[in-house]
Amino acid sequence: MEWLNYHHLFYFWVAAREGSITRAATELRLAQPTVSAQIKMLEDALGERLFHREGRRLVLTDVGQLARRYADEIFTLGREFRDAVRGRPTGRPLRFAVGLANAVPKLVGYRLLKPALGPGVQLVCVEDTRERLFAELALHNLDLVLSDLPLDPSAQIRAFNHVLGECDVGIFASPRLAKRLRRGFPRSLDGAPFMLPREHGPLRRGLERWFETVEVRPVIVGEVDDSALIKVLGQGGVGLFAAPSVIHREICRQYDVVRVGRVPSVLERFYAISAERRLKHPAVIAITESARRELFS
Repeated sequence: MEWLNYHHLFYFWVAAREGSITRAATELRLAQPTVSAQIKMLEDALGERLFHREGRRLVLTDVGQLARRYADEIFTLGREFRDAVRGRPTGRPLRFAVGLANAVPKLVGYRLLKPALGPGVQLVCVEDTRERLFAELALHNLDLVLSDLPLDPSAQIRAFNHVLGECDVGIFASPRLAKRLRRGFPRSLDGAPFMLPREHGPLRRGLERWFETVEVRPVIVGEVDDSALIKVLGQGGVGLFAAPSVIHREICRQYDVVRVGRVPSVLERFYAISAERRLKHPAVIAITESARRELFS
């Protein structure tokens, strides 16, 4: 693999910025022949001339102009990196890469992410299975994973679970279906059309145990992976569905559905999983503090 010598690039960058080898040598506190030799070595490595002379002036060639643009970005980014490590403002939006497990309802994901969003943050959000997101976290491609399940201690990944909070669930339906089923809840669910998450995660297992406890057998008309799609189907009257109570107002307003009842015995718990035990990223701290203080208080 060919490596670029960044010392040579830096000497070229200073010379291009100063417009003179002499001024660059003064800036770098080096002898003029040393700076010239370093730039010549960069040209030899690239196989291209970076400067040509017009009288006493150094003028960038086309390749030199290209090299100058890349050098501007490289050394500006390096300066910002140094400032970020030292806790100084960099002027660049802070990149925040978060993984959202696809079992987490989109509205919950939004409520969790909202405190971290702003003009100083560049959000990169990936939705996938927990397993794939944890793998990306292990590679440090993600700053955080939001999940409805913690990372299993037996997983060969160094990461830490931070409990954000928990809430019970509500049962929702279209207004027409809800009008028929609200009276006599939960017994009214016996034989009623119901949609469950396809994944046998904590929500589905909790609902199935609850059905047995209250001795009702709804008709399972759908098993749906996508939390937003199950709400759209519920809006269309396909069947009832369950969702976290902390977002019941948003669900009713956005999907024009009605909460038929609550199930206090079925709890949804949400986690922030990070590669660091002590949280440092400002966006991660904002999410965890807001979730515990407001969303799940």
